[in-house]
Amino acid sequence: MDLSVTIGSLTLKNPLIAASGCFGYGVEYADLVDLSSLGGVAVKGLFLTEREGHPAPRIVETPAGMLNAIGLQGIGVRRFVDEKLPELRARRATVVGNVCGTTLEEYVEVSRILSDAEGVDAIELNISCPNIKEGGIQFGCSLTGTFDVVNAVRRVTRLPLIPKLTPNVTDVASFAHAAEDAGADAVSLVNTFLAMVLDVETRRPKISNVVGGLSGPAIRPIAVRMVYECRQAVGIPIIGMGGIAEARDALEFMIAGASAVQVGTANFVDPLIWSKLLDGIKDYMERHRISRISDLVGTVDTGATVTEA
Repeated sequence: MDLSVTIGSLTLKNPLIAASGCFGYGVEYADLVDLSSLGGVAVKGLFLTEREGHPAPRIVETPAGMLNAIGLQGIGVRRFVDEKLPELRARRATVVGNVCGTTLEEYVEVSRILSDAEGVDAIELNISCPNIKEGGIQFGCSLTGTFDVVNAVRRVTRLPLIPKLTPNVTDVASFAHAAEDAGADAVSLVNTFLAMVLDVETRRPKISNVVGGLSGPAIRPIAVRMVYECRQAVGIPIIGMGGIAEARDALEFMIAGASAVQVGTANFVDPLIWSKLLDGIKDYMERHRISRISDLVGTVDTGATVTEA
């Protein structure tokens, strides 16, 4: 049974990746999860310098999900390289550096630093965070901006380059196409949906930033649809995410067209979810006599509708 996944020049041992922002820098979970058993670890977003993020409250639970507006709090890329990356190397993790920026130049410089560091295996360009006003989403909501930032980073790195796309656009497939044209090796989608939760007694927002990003099972059907649309538009691999809580959810993304998946919100509920997901995928492959997980990707049959009893 071959569970390996190819993303550019990188081969993942299986299609399960810890999503950025939901797994710290990876080292925080190292005593609970064998990091080397995961397909990859997408670390917390990295700017050039340290960042405080938004004041609390920054997270609120919602039906079938959660709303967050952390504001990309982090230690900065240089501290990550010095303090976190050595342990990730020692734990034999496959490291996906999540690059953030407020300017094109910052994206380039953070990517260059990560590319020069031993132990970083791929770069995920975060051009889709809805929780900060400057940079990021401004690139991700513009076709020209998406092309420009991917193209600029492509010039300074040989690592597999994976722009993370926002769902908060009219036609996400056109952004995947722009990223492919600019030199991306894959795209990851989707980031969170802009949303708002109010306390009806106080009539005030439940998070300090007023609006935040919605994640969890509530967004999964929309995310699956977007992965399917992007699969029709591009030839590069897609990494799907959005509300994966069990093996069938991951399989749904792969059948729709994702070569690999990222798991985020569910990790807060069950940090030991990884072995359960992998066992479920293996069981499915055995039952359906699938020897290579790559053979499942994009096999959705749209010719008939099946309704479960």
